[in-house]
Amino acid sequence: MSLPETLIKRLHEAPSGEPEWLSEKRRAGASHFETVGFPTRRDEAWKYTDMSRLSSADFAQADSAELDHARFDALRLDIDACRLVFVDGLFSEALSDLHRLPEGVEVSPLSRVMAGDQQAISEQLGRLTAIDFSAFAALNTALTGEGAVINIGKGKAVETPIYLLFISRNNTTPVMSHPRILVRCEAESEATLIEHYAGEQGAANLTNVVTEIEMAPASRLSHYKLQEASQSEYHVASIQVDQQRDTNFTSHNLNLGGAVVRNDLISDLNDENATVDLLGLFFGQDRQHIDNHTKVNHNAPRTYSNENYKGILDGRARGVFNGRVYIKRDAQQVLGYQNNANLLLSDRAEIDTKPELEIYADDVQCSHGTTTGQLDENAIFALRARGIDEQMARGLLTLAFANEVMERIRHGELTDRVERAVAGKLPDRFNLESLVEDTSL
Repeated sequence: MSLPETLIKRLHEAPSGEPEWLSEKRRAGASHFETVGFPTRRDEAWKYTDMSRLSSADFAQADSAELDHARFDALRLDIDACRLVFVDGLFSEALSDLHRLPEGVEVSPLSRVMAGDQQAISEQLGRLTAIDFSAFAALNTALTGEGAVINIGKGKAVETPIYLLFISRNNTTPVMSHPRILVRCEAESEATLIEHYAGEQGAANLTNVVTEIEMAPASRLSHYKLQEASQSEYHVASIQVDQQRDTNFTSHNLNLGGAVVRNDLISDLNDENATVDLLGLFFGQDRQHIDNHTKVNHNAPRTYSNENYKGILDGRARGVFNGRVYIKRDAQQVLGYQNNANLLLSDRAEIDTKPELEIYADDVQCSHGTTTGQLDENAIFALRARGIDEQMARGLLTLAFANEVMERIRHGELTDRVERAVAGKLPDRFNLESLVEDTSL
């Protein structure tokens, strides 16, 4: 497959003055990407999501991170947080706020860390997500220049969320960015991390992000990923987590925007009592295409996973869910549960769902399931009989379907964003239970 000449040129342009270890990683990533190119439907892992159109797209690189405060305020979450802001992949110091970081916690832009002590970063970058994971991981490695490096010190409990905001502008020429996020949670630490991708209306950019998370024994991390890209944008994300003994990782994967979206989320449970909760909600309308691939690797005995993804699709939107739970030989006394439920609001909406269990141990408790359906017309009638108009009734039932995932969200601003996207302005949540009875699929 041919690639745009500007992209090929960029792959072979190493930034001046960078260390040799980084240049070597870039060259390896570029070589692998040129060999495999953008994935097509002939690739099994991408059979429902064709990215070959990117081979003819010609994206530029942003040359500034300028953004006025009015545009910034319109996109950001209004939360009290330690904040790093990136505009079209470039770090904006003017819009960031790291004054509330406690001692023993480090949050820095990747470029600043690379300019300093590089030994730790050279070992961490690419340790979990290698260039052969996917074409996009290779491209990220070849072209990454910015992102975030987060280290939660041993025994530190960070009460204020760490908020990474990636803003995509409506540029005259679409741009591509390749953020890299490196997170290390040291032993017995605890934190909340929010990744937020927000696009201005009309933005037509490509964001290709790789997040690598290392969790030392007895650490806990609540991870939120809120994706609100423009409906003209490509968004590709890979999150890989290495979990050691007694760790607890909770993922909230919330997808509301984007023209074509692909999320890969992998958790490796590598020691006893490692626990992962994967909670996902994707909402598509018009011609949006949202693809979620997850994998939980139970590599050790007495590890636990629970996954619950819900999809809501309207118009001619298409969703993909592929979730795999893998249990290694001799990984006994494992608990692994997986569920994917989907709500189609239109006769033209589509969902391709494939939950999988791959088990090589005997003493395990595992289950998986999937359902797809439409709104219950009897429930709509019952709500209308109580004086609620049809649009509001449909919104209430849709939100009730999503509520099992939403009730686990611990930040009101995140919940409000999801509510507005899914059902518009609704009555207070405490009224839902009295208005909607047993509407789940």
